[in-house]
Amino acid sequence: MRFRFSRHALSEMERRGVSVLLVESVLQEPQQVVLAYGQTKAYQSRIEFGEGKVYLVRAIVDETVDPPMVITVYRTSKIGKYWRKE
Repeated sequence: MRFRFSRHALSEMERRGVSVLLVESVLQEPQQVVLAYGQTKAYQSRIEFGEGKVYLVRAIVDETVDPPMVITVYRTSKIGKYWRKE
């Protein structure tokens, strides 16, 4: 599936040190897709960022538009807060 990136998402990715390639890999093969805010969904995966430190990379996506738009992207160490037990 193709995704568009908002200017805000691209800016936040640069500011937070999350590469476009990494986000594209999360979007293409997310470990989870969960409801986020309103009608948006969070495509998320646990990713190791060197030295064994694992973060949750979350891409918040608006799927009501075509193609879907990535609104923002961030990484967090608070995996338990967002990860959904299956």
